[in-house]
Order: sequence, then structure tokens, then C-alpha cells
Amino acid sequence: MNTPQAVSPPSRPASGSQPLPVGREGDGLSEAVARDGFAFLPASRALPMFRVPGHGGWGAFADSWNRLELDGHMADGGRYRRRRHATFSIVAPQASVSREPHQPHYQDLAYNPLNGGIARNFAPVEPVVAQGSVFPGLLAAFSDVIASLDAALEPWQVEVHQFRTEVCAGAEAPPTPEGIHRDGVDYAFMLMVGRRNIERGQTGIYSLQGRKLAEFRLEQPGDLAVVDDRRVLHGVTPIRVVAGDAPGTRDVLVVTFRRKAA
Repeated sequence: MNTPQAVSPPSRPASGSQPLPVGREGDGLSEAVARDGFAFLPASRALPMFRVPGHGGWGAFADSWNRLELDGHMADGGRYRRRRHATFSIVAPQASVSREPHQPHYQDLAYNPLNGGIARNFAPVEPVVAQGSVFPGLLAAFSDVIASLDAALEPWQVEVHQFRTEVCAGAEAPPTPEGIHRDGVDYAFMLMVGRRNIERGQTGIYSLQGRKLAEFRLEQPGDLAVVDDRRVLHGVTPIRVVAGDAPGTRDVLVVTFRRKAA
């Protein structure tokens, strides 16, 4: 599959997106998550939180998705997903963030019936990304949200996943091949980095009993969804190529927070 060009820096939300209001007027991101268990923030509201720099910073950040490696752990035999992974520790609000030694990613089969139950090793997030001009600001903003939601004093384990879902003309590719699911963490942040020549890819939020609570599309670079993984399920519909023979891609950053075991 050909490597797409780097995505442009974030700008205003595309008119085709379906922004779900964060909550009641005056609500912030933390208030919406605390009340509803989830929130969607369009790029126009999310990006000021991140203090994202200009063209050069975001361009280099987004371009790193062109260097992801094939996910070799797909139990369905699929070759449509590329990723990198890293683990960090955050001890308390405002504390320094430390990157942990590279380690496997593990999910129980109860959370990931397709690929769970085994330790999966992925290529590490590159230092140029983790120490670049964009990611530290994202992680600081996400940590601020967590601090306002949960004043836990124990350390947080933070896992960072760069995902690219690839699709060829005439086919479909599922961004969440495990289906509607929980991640087995406390909180998860899902940030749109770029979409190229695709349609669909709707994010659905569901109660633990399977009732659909909301549906929206992460479309514009900087669009953000947050879930309290203990309270809701989520999933994304398969993507398809919009037109022509060129492949399509969907690039997202997923950052999860889980209390470390004592």
C-alpha cells in the first residue's frame, strides 16, 4: 500500500462532521464525562486545550503515522492495521511524566475477544514523537482532565497507541475489529489525527447493557472523544474508500489511563 502524504495541520471542523455537544451550556470536558461517561469535543474546542504549535509541529507529529509498523497480532488474519505503542507513568497531578521501559500490551479476552489473552509486542512510539512539540502538550492536557475527574493519589499507568487503519478500494476495514467493547482501563482519549479518502468510521457510544447513547464521527484533525471505560462501551464502524483506486487511511491516537495495581 502506498504511503499517503502527511496530513495538514488542524483547522476548523469540517462541515460534514457530526459534533455531539459536550453537555449542557457551560459544561467543560470533565463535567460532561463525569455526568454522562463520555464526551465529544470538536477540534475548534479541543485544540486550545493542547496548545498545539503551528504547521511544523503538527505536521511532523502526523507524519509519524507514515512510519507505523504492521500489527502482526490480528487473529482474523487481517493486514489492515498499523500501530506503535508506549507506556508512561504519572504519579500525581502536576508531577513529571516518566516513560516506562518498553513492554507488551495485554488485554483480557473479556475486553478483547479477538486479540486478547496474549501479550502483544508492538514497535515503540518513536522518541521524536514522545519528546516532540505536540505529544507532551496532549498528555499534559489529558492528565489535567483526569485530575479533575479523579483525585486518586496512586500512580496512573498511561498507554499510548498510534493506530492506522488502511482500506483498499472495494473493501471495508474495521478500526475496532473487536467490535463494541471496553478497553479494560479507567479512561480513554481518542484523538483524530487524519482521514484520507474514506467514508464512514462512525464512533458509537453504548451503555453497559448495549443501548446506543450517541454516535458521532471523528473527522477533523484534533477532534477528540473521551470515555469513562468503566461506564460505557464504544466501537467504530468499518471504513470504505470514497472514490477511485487510491487506498484510504484513518489515523488516530488513543491514550488510556489506568490506576496501577498497589
